[in-house]
Amino acid sequence: MKTCSILIVEDHPFQHLYLQNLFSELGDFHLEMARDGEQALARLEKRNFDLVLTDLLMPGMDGVQFIQGLAALPTRPALAIMSAASRRMLMGASLVASNLQVKVLGLISKPVNAAALRGLTDQLLALRQVAPLKVTPGIDRRAILNALKSGELQAWFQPKKALVNARIVAAEALVRWLHPEHGVLFPGMFLPALKAHGLEECLLWRVLEQAITAQANWRQQGYDIPVSINLPTHLLNSHDLPDRILAFVLEHKGLPGRICFELMECSVPNDISNFYAGACRLRIKGFDLSQDDFGKGYSSYMNLVCAPFTELKIDRELVQGCNHNEELAQALTSIVKLGRKLGLTVVAEGVETAQELALLRKIDCTQVQGFLISHAVSSDQFQQLLTHDGPASAY
Repeated sequence: MKTCSILIVEDHPFQHLYLQNLFSELGDFHLEMARDGEQALARLEKRNFDLVLTDLLMPGMDGVQFIQGLAALPTRPALAIMSAASRRMLMGASLVASNLQVKVLGLISKPVNAAALRGLTDQLLALRQVAPLKVTPGIDRRAILNALKSGELQAWFQPKKALVNARIVAAEALVRWLHPEHGVLFPGMFLPALKAHGLEECLLWRVLEQAITAQANWRQQGYDIPVSINLPTHLLNSHDLPDRILAFVLEHKGLPGRICFELMECSVPNDISNFYAGACRLRIKGFDLSQDDFGKGYSSYMNLVCAPFTELKIDRELVQGCNHNEELAQALTSIVKLGRKLGLTVVAEGVETAQELALLRKIDCTQVQGFLISHAVSSDQFQQLLTHDGPASAY
C-alpha cells in the first residue's frame, strides 16, 4: 500500500514544523504544507491527497471558505479540522463539510497533541483499507422494476433495544438489493437511481408487504414486534396516500398499530400543509409516526410539538461522540427530556460504542439502535436474534 499523503493548511511556520515532527513520530506519511487556503486549493488541483488537515483561523481565505472550495473539487480528500476556536466552532465547520459531502475524520482543538493525531491517522489508515463500493452498472428503471417484481429488493430489519431491560422491542425496515451479479447492495448504491426514476412509492409497497409478512411470522413464534418504515415526505403530496396505505395493510392482514412510519427529510412536500395533513391522517388511521433524524435538516420543535408523532428519533450525528463532547451530551439530555415529557418513545440511532450507550442509559433514553446492537439482517436472521435475545444482564 502506498504511503498516505497529507496536506497541512496552516499559516504559522512554527506550527508547520511542530506538526511535521508529530506526524514523523506516528509513521511514514508524505506531508506537504500550504500557508493558506488559496495555496492549498492550488496544490489540490495538481495532485490528490488522502487527507487535508486545515486550520480555521487564517488570514485571507479562512478555513470555512477553504472547505467550500475543497467541496467544489472533482476529487475530495478526507478532511480534519483544527483550531484554537471553540468546540462549537469546530462542529459548525464540520457541518459545513459534511453537508457538502466532504468526509470529516476529526476535529482537533489546539494545541494539537500526539494522541489527537494518532486517532486521526488510525482512522485514515482504516479508511484506506475499506474496499471501495462495487460499481453497479445497469441500474436503470427496468432493472429496478424487475428487482421489485422478483423479490431481489428486500426489507431487512435492524433491531431497536429498550434500555430499561436490553430486550429487542422493535425493528426498522431497511432495504437491501440481493443482486444476482453484484451481491448485497446497500441503499446508497441504488436509491439515488430509484428516486430519479420516481419509484419510491413502488418501493414503499414492497417494504410494507415484506414487513407485514415478517411480523406475522414472528408473531407465530410468540414475538409481537412493531416495525418502522421510512416514508419520504414528498409522497404525502398524494392526499389519498393514507387511505391507500390503510387499505393495503388491511388487505395483507397487517396491524396498523404495529407499524410506524418514519417521516424522512430527504424530500419536502410541495406544500408544508401536505406534511401536517398526511401525518394527522396516518395517525387517525391508527399508524404510529416517528419524527426521523431529529436535530438535522428541517426537523423542528414546532413539528415535534404540533404534529401527532408517537416517536422521536435522534439523528446519529448527535449521538456519535456524545460521551466525550459535553455540548453534545447536554443537547441529547435536553432532547430526551423533552421527548419523554411529550409522551414520546425516544430512540437514539447510530449507537456504535459502549460509552455512547452508557450515556444514553444515564439520561433515560427509551430505545437505541445501531451497529453496537446489530446491523440490519434478514427476516429469518431477525427471528434468530429474537430467539437468542438474552436477559438484560447479558447485554
